[in-house]
Amino acid sequence: MMFRNLLAALVVTVAISAAHAAPQWLNLPPTPTLPKATQSGFAPVNGIKVWYATFGRGEPVLLLHGGLANANYWGRQVRALQRHYQVIVMDSRGHGRSSRNQEPYGYDLMASDVVALLDHLKIRRAAIVGWSDGAIIGLDIAMKHPERVSKLFAFAANSDPSGVADIASSDVFNAYIARAGEEYKRLSPTPTEYKSFVAEITKMWESQPKWTASDLASIKVPTWIVDGDHDEAIKRENTEFMAANIPGAGLLIQPEVSHFSFLQDPEQFSDDVLHFLERGGERPGAAAK
Repeated sequence: MMFRNLLAALVVTVAISAAHAAPQWLNLPPTPTLPKATQSGFAPVNGIKVWYATFGRGEPVLLLHGGLANANYWGRQVRALQRHYQVIVMDSRGHGRSSRNQEPYGYDLMASDVVALLDHLKIRRAAIVGWSDGAIIGLDIAMKHPERVSKLFAFAANSDPSGVADIASSDVFNAYIARAGEEYKRLSPTPTEYKSFVAEITKMWESQPKWTASDLASIKVPTWIVDGDHDEAIKRENTEFMAANIPGAGLLIQPEVSHFSFLQDPEQFSDDVLHFLERGGERPGAAAK
């Protein structure tokens, strides 16, 4: 009898704890690790050295990380995609293991880095999956180098600085910035320069991109504009504006996740990417999942 009472009390305690647990969009799960790469190294690109790695075999899919981050953040997606595709990851200039020069950060420049890496790897065209700054870079490439992009899954992008929300009070985003600083110290060739790095990236965020409806209308690459329903950094109206102005674009709002969807619900994120890649960029059946 005593054992049964203790067991019942434990079940109630677990149920209460689960009921009061923070929803997943308020959590920042640990940064994954990347699996063993087929190939990795540093590519000489636009006067800098860009770190990259490739995994698996098949049609090429390039994963582009967000601002302040590094390619490790894609660890769960690489594992899901490498069974079907050749997956390429890279650290953007000045991020992770990649170096930088004195040129100011800009999306056009970072897009040209991506194209140059594809040249280095002798990849004519790739599907792009981008998160945040990586999604903006993907959109930039789709506008200026459409022949290099087979399709684009753009998660948590903005078309204008006015599309970014105030993240100063977000515990999740502040935790991410602090974590990214520790990762920068471990990975960067300039490990003591995180503060100045953030300041320079912030200048870019405050002034770029500045795309109009006609700029977005120039994108002919099959595109899905994607975001989380609890994104703390991107305003929903800007997400909808982009999807409405890119010809034939799909709009997908992932449930119960934030700007860090691919960490918070990696299975949902990877399934959506796989569905997009397999469908060839057709519009999703509905605007929200």
